[in-house]
Amino acid sequence: MRKVRDYDAELKTLEERARGLKARRVEQLGTLVTSTGADTLDLETLAGALLEAVASTDPQAKEAWRAKGAAFFQQRGRKASRKADSNSSGAAPDQPGATARGDGPLQ
Repeated sequence: MRKVRDYDAELKTLEERARGLKARRVEQLGTLVTSTGADTLDLETLAGALLEAVASTDPQAKEAWRAKGAAFFQQRGRKASRKADSNSSGAAPDQPGATARGDGPLQ
């Protein structure tokens, strides 16, 4: 005989998972705002800037923003890897041209 599916339990599990994903996304957005320094802006200015970015139809502006964002995350990745390198082995970072202050060239 076939096993009966418990649709209510499956639905509850999916709803809990969706809540968890939404909470994680909100936390990540907050972390992004803080790490970019945008938390120094007042809420109205930050909201206005985000609304302008969403409403923008200029593909060149969006590409410039995307490139800045990609560079930001690459730079943060290098900083994290340097911290891990210095904490674990004490060796110099693998990035050619990078200095101790982290102001080496972006690649």
